[in-house]
Amino acid sequence: QVQLVESGGGLVQAGGSLRLSCAASGRTSSVSTMGWFRQAPGKEREFVAAIKCGGSTTDYAESVKGRFTMSRDNAKNTVYLQMNSLIPEDTAVYSCAADRTCFRSNLNSRNGATYDYWGQGTQVTVSS
Repeated sequence: QVQLVESGGGLVQAGGSLRLSCAASGRTSSVSTMGWFRQAPGKEREFVAAIKCGGSTTDYAESVKGRFTMSRDNAKNTVYLQMNSLIPEDTAVYSCAADRTCFRSNLNSRNGATYDYWGQGTQVTVSS
């Protein structure tokens, strides 16, 4: 089992920045791919970013490319999502996810249904 705990959410003005963290515990050595997803009120969960295969490859949704950066600190079993130039449309609950599979295909790493483990989520609110 792997447990995930997110932190770093909050309220920020448009144009501002936030850094989310996701700390993993338990059988972390088995984790290969980690992702960030978000869900806004009344909308479906959507993919934000992923680090695949132990950190060798990153992938971003078009809507956040160039603004968000995902990184991974294997020594701390933690992944981060640095979010810059935030816009009100980024408002959502952000959740991290983990899986033991090295998702070589973006189709898999962008699909939340393929992840085994999830955190509880952290709220990000961007005011205009």
